[in-house]
Amino acid sequence: MPSRPKPVLRLPLHHRLGVSLAVIALVCGFSIVPTDAALAATVFSVPEAELAPASPPDQHIYVDATIGAPVVDRDSLGATDSIQGLARIGTNESWAKLVLMFGGWQATDANVTVLLRWMRQENGPPDWWNRNNPLNNGYGSGGGAGLGSYPDLVTAAKYCAENLQRGYPGIVAGLDAGTSADATASAIWASPWASSHYANGAHWSTAPVQIVQAPASAWGY
Repeated sequence: MPSRPKPVLRLPLHHRLGVSLAVIALVCGFSIVPTDAALAATVFSVPEAELAPASPPDQHIYVDATIGAPVVDRDSLGATDSIQGLARIGTNESWAKLVLMFGGWQATDANVTVLLRWMRQENGPPDWWNRNNPLNNGYGSGGGAGLGSYPDLVTAAKYCAENLQRGYPGIVAGLDAGTSADATASAIWASPWASSHYANGAHWSTAPVQIVQAPASAWGY
């Protein structure tokens, strides 16, 4: 028996159009799905400022206006010479200032000048550190009539100041005032420091004193 031809399913025209549109939509849907590269490009195209964590808000501390700032203690600073500094300079002027320092007298021009003149009358500038006893002081030097010596010039300055304070009120008064080298010199002449009393000033020069540095050994270093 001859085979029959298979029947062909024919959809109505409006049904066929609907199916065609559905297929086209499905194909288009697949074509617009982004690839991995496209996704990566999309992710990394985001501005860094938007990816960075947000900065914390500014913080403010409010303090009561009645609260005062803490007081900070600081060591007082001054321009006064130190013992070590004067010893390093090492001149006859330095030694005069050391005597004034140990005695508590101001290093005024008048005070420094009268001590330099006094030292010149006792030993002379070229050898003012003779026996480490610039003013030939007998107190604490181990020698009478000012012929003793000290281990160093710092010790000599200390004993000189002490000797003046313990028995020479006229000289101390002049140094306390610190205003007149001549007035203090007159007190020196009148004192028993030198038996000659410097001929009451006749053997006392007021010419400028040469500034001379002593050897480091005389200062004890």
